[in-house]
Amino acid sequence: MVGLKEELLKSIWHAFTALDLDRSGKVSKSQLKASGAAGVLSHNLCTVLNVPHDPVALEEHFRDDDEGPVSNQGYMPYLNKFILEKVQGNFDKVEFNRMCWTLCAKKNLSKSPLLISDEDAFKVWVIFNFLSEDKYPLIIVPEEIEYLLKKLTEAMGAGWQQEQFDHYKIALNTSREGLSAWELIDLIGSGQFSKGMDRQTVSMAINEVFNELILDVLKQGYMLKKGHKRKNWTERWFVLKPNIISYYVSEDLKDKKGDIILDGNCCVEALPDKDGKKCLFLIKCLDKSFEISASDKKKKQEWIQAIQTTVNLLRAGSPPPHKEARQKRKELRQKLLAEQEELERQMKELQTANENKQKELETVRKQLEAAAARAAEEEKKRLQTQVELQDRFSLELEREKMVRQKMEEQVAQKSSELEQYLQRVCELEEMYKQLQEALEDEKQARQDEETVRKLQARLLEEESAKRAELEKWHLQQQQTIQMTEAEKQELENQRLIKEQALQAAMQQLEQLELERKEALEQYEEVKKKLETAANNTKSWKDKVAHHEGLIRLIEPGSKNPHLITNWGPAAFTEAELEQRQKSWKGKKATSE
Repeated sequence: MVGLKEELLKSIWHAFTALDLDRSGKVSKSQLKASGAAGVLSHNLCTVLNVPHDPVALEEHFRDDDEGPVSNQGYMPYLNKFILEKVQGNFDKVEFNRMCWTLCAKKNLSKSPLLISDEDAFKVWVIFNFLSEDKYPLIIVPEEIEYLLKKLTEAMGAGWQQEQFDHYKIALNTSREGLSAWELIDLIGSGQFSKGMDRQTVSMAINEVFNELILDVLKQGYMLKKGHKRKNWTERWFVLKPNIISYYVSEDLKDKKGDIILDGNCCVEALPDKDGKKCLFLIKCLDKSFEISASDKKKKQEWIQAIQTTVNLLRAGSPPPHKEARQKRKELRQKLLAEQEELERQMKELQTANENKQKELETVRKQLEAAAARAAEEEKKRLQTQVELQDRFSLELEREKMVRQKMEEQVAQKSSELEQYLQRVCELEEMYKQLQEALEDEKQARQDEETVRKLQARLLEEESAKRAELEKWHLQQQQTIQMTEAEKQELENQRLIKEQALQAAMQQLEQLELERKEALEQYEEVKKKLETAANNTKSWKDKVAHHEGLIRLIEPGSKNPHLITNWGPAAFTEAELEQRQKSWKGKKATSE
């Protein structure tokens, strides 16, 4: 279950990291709660893994009083406790991987056209999760890339280009430890290692490797199977897996006809030709036996060997060959890494010892120089003593023999000391040669360092070239901005023309305003004249009202029917007549 959990975690890691991240690389708790990302991801995982979903536990795990953002360290404990610990293995691995692929592919998949379809890219992504290292962020190391490309090349029936991959591996090792899933998809989809192959051939190769590594398909193909009831022979598509052989109507795997359960008690043996059938073999299980006919002897032998190998692995309790090979490659890489670390440690110890040796040689060199100085001083003193002795010999002829004897003894002693001194000088010269060799080694190390520095300079030149290209793009952008400025200047000129037209319209409006004021003044004068004429008319009406004679101002006639008198049309209406009658009656009553 530990291995299963690791495989599940790799796919879930891709889905989790596809969520919106902040600058620190973490998903904030508010983002997860607002968008429901944690709930949706957890619900989908529970659905495809056949685990009961507990939304209460999710809400309790990410309640408001939790501290800090929800990152891998926050979501993974919930994932392990409430989901992965409950997984029993009774789920569809392909459906699980496809759900995780759906969540992360749109954001990470390259937009450039590839030579493989989205379905093939999905299968490469699942293979990457199987072959990648068990550390995050996930990468696939060059050794596993070489293994996968060799499998694909073998499945396509092409020759492996080792030299081409070695060049690619050297270029890869100088920049990084390995490739991500999306970089691996781009590598296979670019066709760099499948030149001359069409899309269908590459797709079939990817599908074959996917079936072997992910679906644990050890062998598959068409064969004839003898029925248990009717005893007739029917062609079926057989699929061999680590503990089962399934047979279908065709290779699309839609109509499954049955299974042959394999265990350590099963065995397979060849049969002689009979009933017109050739290349027969028998699979014996505890409860049933199955007679099968292959298409030729080679296929028959391959199937017998594959089934027998599977039964032997079941008896030994060993994993499938590709998983065991992956584990061995991983253990070998770990061993090489440990050896490399040990070698680096030893190199550091040697370097420290070398430095100490150099210090010792420097001390010896100083001691040698001091000894040479002392020897020179002693030689000087000896010469001075010899001169003094010669002076004494000239003055003391009598004591010449005794002094000569003493001098010979002294010379013999000095010769012995000189031989010892010369022997010591030879030893110091040997030590000096060793010091020179150590200095040559140091010089060689500095030359290696200079080579690395030149490589860094070349990388800096490439970076400066890229920077020049960026500056070229910046210049193009500046030219675009200048064109925009010209368009802006043209719009400004149009605006000035419109402002001038507006000013002209404003002047016309002011002229109309003056004309309106003049017309208003004329209107006021006419109005005053009308008021004067109206007042004059009113005074005349008052004067006429005091008289009851026949004189009456001529006014516009009424639309009502006029009264007729003996002298012609009356100058008043019936209403005025009635009013005058009332006025006469009133005056008469007042006078009485």
